[in-house]
Amino acid sequence: MRNLLVLLCLFLLTSLSAQRKQLPIVLASSDLLDIREGGEFRPGAWSLVPDLKPDVYTSNQIGSTVTFYTDLDSISYLIHPDSVYDFVVLLNGVDSAYTQIRYQPSYLDVLRGAEAFDYDDQTAIPEFVYQDSSATELRKLRTAFNLDSIAGGGNEISRVLNVLHWIHELIPHDGQHDNPVVKNAFSMINECRRDDRGLNCRGLSTVLNECYLALGFKSRFVTCMPKDSVFDDCHVINTVYSNDLDKWIWLDPSHDAYVMNERGELLGFAEVRQRLIDGAPLILNPSANWNRQSSTLKEYYLEIYMAKNLYRFSTPLRSEYNLETNAPGKTRAYVELLPLDAFQQSPKVERTVAKSSGVTFVTYKTNNPDHFWAAPK
Repeated sequence: MRNLLVLLCLFLLTSLSAQRKQLPIVLASSDLLDIREGGEFRPGAWSLVPDLKPDVYTSNQIGSTVTFYTDLDSISYLIHPDSVYDFVVLLNGVDSAYTQIRYQPSYLDVLRGAEAFDYDDQTAIPEFVYQDSSATELRKLRTAFNLDSIAGGGNEISRVLNVLHWIHELIPHDGQHDNPVVKNAFSMINECRRDDRGLNCRGLSTVLNECYLALGFKSRFVTCMPKDSVFDDCHVINTVYSNDLDKWIWLDPSHDAYVMNERGELLGFAEVRQRLIDGAPLILNPSANWNRQSSTLKEYYLEIYMAKNLYRFSTPLRSEYNLETNAPGKTRAYVELLPLDAFQQSPKVERTVAKSSGVTFVTYKTNNPDHFWAAPK
């Protein structure tokens, strides 16, 4: 038995050694590597992690050459859509860092590859409802925070933007923590002031949405999601129906951001999404920023982050005060807009009850943008 175990170990060691010898070996005495991708050189951009097998570097630059430089050696590969390149970086002649370079489409490439929507989809969806500003809780909100003064006496768009700027300045974005248990504007504003805390994007959009409703604007918050059926990041922003422009417009309180075309005209979700796909001009307001700490740049915000999150959408069927504060017996209904290749197309109407909260969740799914972006009645 002992001899058999020795032979087995020798076989495994020989096999692993043979596998390593089949892969290109790059020598290094430092665990920091430089990377050149096309015309871009990034010193110290890659740290060796021998425990990862392999440690994967992805590139979306078809036709470019990716070169890894150690302090002793280098290795280069040409990127094409089927690219998967494996090699070993041998650190100090001892540690083997199995490394892989592979092609991965950019988020914008994935969005451009999305199948079309179906404007003929006649899935029955109830009409969207927008709470009237005469509702008691909205009147109290309007008065308590002097929303008419915040909005100002200008035209419709200036009033909408003034409220966006106010919320952005009032409450910092905090994407690392959950929102308060009570999820309405009055409670969350006061809790943020009291505890010197912020809200994540959903919390900020909830507060902004209720302020817009209190001022008589038809508004919703919209969850923008990637293609993946399972994901750990999405983004929630607002949309207001502009009667002057006769369309929905894009408003993001996390970044104090709105989007325009080359003529300076405000755009909505559908227009931004299509312009990204078509490569048409998009302009982000120059004042867009994150917590007054860094400017929000169009190249990252729209072409990477939001390109990822504009694949599919979800929005409440009823836009109203205190919508997402849970209570036993409460029903929360949402509508999803899906391109034809998105995951989980059915059932078209899904109803579930959360055991922990006693809330019933109803989800309607449509492939028809005309239904999802219907003008308020």
